[in-house]
Amino acid sequence: MMTSRERNTASALRERNGASALFAGACDALPIGLGYLAVAFSLGITARNAGLTPLAGFLSSLLTRASAGEYAVYSLMGNCAAYLEIVAVCFIANLRYLLMGAALTQKFSPDMPEWKRILSACCITDEIFGISVAYKGYLPLSYPIGATLLAGTMWGLGTALGISAGNVLPPSVVSALSVALYGMFIAIVIPPAKKDKAVLVVVVSGFLFSWMLARIPLTSGISPGVRIVILTLAIAAAAALIKPLPDEEKEESV
Repeated sequence: MMTSRERNTASALRERNGASALFAGACDALPIGLGYLAVAFSLGITARNAGLTPLAGFLSSLLTRASAGEYAVYSLMGNCAAYLEIVAVCFIANLRYLLMGAALTQKFSPDMPEWKRILSACCITDEIFGISVAYKGYLPLSYPIGATLLAGTMWGLGTALGISAGNVLPPSVVSALSVALYGMFIAIVIPPAKKDKAVLVVVVSGFLFSWMLARIPLTSGISPGVRIVILTLAIAAAAALIKPLPDEEKEESV
């Protein structure tokens, strides 16, 4: 049975650790936020064509934080699509986040409350998921929240700036800005791939099979979001069967 002093000490320690993880998440997300700011600028031009104001664009991007999903939604809004169609397209485009959320639960402490696990799902983007799974030890909720507060705000700000700028920038500049996010995501993947050949094989396989499925007539018509889900399940299952993580490594990872 803990004494009152021990409980206060443990509570203070958790608060310090939480504040430290919040700051660490924000620091790690700074490069992501800079990439978001550039890419969301071109997204803002699409949102402007759909009739969104800078404030509406900022709020929608801040709450959604899904590049492909937002592009699809803004394009459909510009074409006056039905609400049900917009929701369905956004759901399919972002279906991969269901898998990311399930994978992220393996990083949490077994005694983490359910409401914190649910809240963590609201923080997931491709890049924030990447830095979260790379976090050493159990993942505190404050880490993805810190990353989301910084990167998500910059994503929304980029959309608002793009809406304000409209079509002033030439198409070549907008296209160049759109490449930045992909380069940043590759930079997240490269370090663990250099350390572990199994990770390298999985990454290269993902690129290769994604390219193949996009060109095979039988699968080329499938939504990119659905293709990502299929590839993720297939490649992750194959990797887990062929090269499972040894028990001692599992213990070290937590």
